[in-house]
Amino acid sequence: MSVRAGIIVTGTEVLSGLIRDANGPWLSEALRGFGVELSQIVVVGDRPDDLRRALDFFADVDLVLTSGGLGPTADDLTAEVVAGWAGTTMVLDPGLEERIWAIVNSLRKRIGGEEAPMRAGARKQAHVPVGAVVLEPKGTAPGFLVGTSPVVAVLPGPPRELQRMWADAVNVEPLASLLRSAGSLEQRILRFFPLSEPQIAATLREIDADSLPFEVTTCLRRGELEVATVYRPAEASAYATFEAEIRERHGDVLFSDDGATIDEVIARALSGLTVATAESCTGGLMAGRLTDLAGSSAYVLGGVVVYSNEAKTAFADVDPELIAAHGAVSPEVARALAAGARSRFGADLGIGITGIAGPGGGTEEKPVGTVCLCVSSSWGVEERVVRLPGSRADVRDRTTTVALHMLRALLGSRA
Repeated sequence: MSVRAGIIVTGTEVLSGLIRDANGPWLSEALRGFGVELSQIVVVGDRPDDLRRALDFFADVDLVLTSGGLGPTADDLTAEVVAGWAGTTMVLDPGLEERIWAIVNSLRKRIGGEEAPMRAGARKQAHVPVGAVVLEPKGTAPGFLVGTSPVVAVLPGPPRELQRMWADAVNVEPLASLLRSAGSLEQRILRFFPLSEPQIAATLREIDADSLPFEVTTCLRRGELEVATVYRPAEASAYATFEAEIRERHGDVLFSDDGATIDEVIARALSGLTVATAESCTGGLMAGRLTDLAGSSAYVLGGVVVYSNEAKTAFADVDPELIAAHGAVSPEVARALAAGARSRFGADLGIGITGIAGPGGGTEEKPVGTVCLCVSSSWGVEERVVRLPGSRADVRDRTTTVALHMLRALLGSRA
């Protein structure tokens, strides 16, 4: 059967943007893994009426997940509001209170604090809805499962606590049975570079994507285009036809058909090879991105940030006469930076980047967003001059994407 869910993220700090919501997206992916269709994610402040309205909004789904509002302070009202909405009341669980106090008291002994208010906080968190299934604390706040239609799973706000509690909750009734009844969902992500949104939009119109039995979403992320679909096993044949038509039109720029990011594609392709960087405008972001994945020490030897002309010469062996003749932002200097990175670190591949990230520093000949890149190796060189749109952060981030795809091209050309 199809199981539908809604997620309510509580917290004025999330609603106001002070804290980025990490729980909604994480729970969404967790639900998809169980075959549950997510209806919507709603973010509400720490206001009881707003939380009740959000619960009313999801009254017709099978499962509601809430995150946050389970702490010891007065504005932590999720448990009480959910209990009232589910038609039950709150009751103190003395055994739970002692278990929470043991955790809180251990913290108190390490960091200090008055016993009375901390005991009061532990007591507040030990009140649970009558008839609810208690989920043991992963910090100091317990969660619980209450209701049947919908089942409401009340989870803490800190992401680490929420994720650990979710691992317990999926094995507890009534949630366990509900998840088992959901069937399964398949997710596929096709990644393209370069490909524009107007191009993929035209393709989707040509193949009449609106008539497909599943939803197709497109997203431009870090300069790459993603085409994502989620479908049920019965729709696999329709998906295969859809993917074949997309490949027929854009297979030449499809770099990942298994959901792997360009970072993961590069990590695989670098097997047995090493890379080093010499960066100016990206300020170390290139080396940072290469080392984001676990195990990157097997292929990343190091990198240098060479912002000034003097640094380019001192640490990447760029000839000062080259800079004088062509300018710091030039293909010639990018080529010298790549060669310098290879030489200094003894790497198989070198990445050189120099550019104008903005917002100032541009000229008519070299406007803001102009970046010169080079990836060099013993078997070949990839060079490119690009003009990237967006803010300083956008230019710097998109530059690393371009460099990774140049690296992929060079690795692909290796005999």
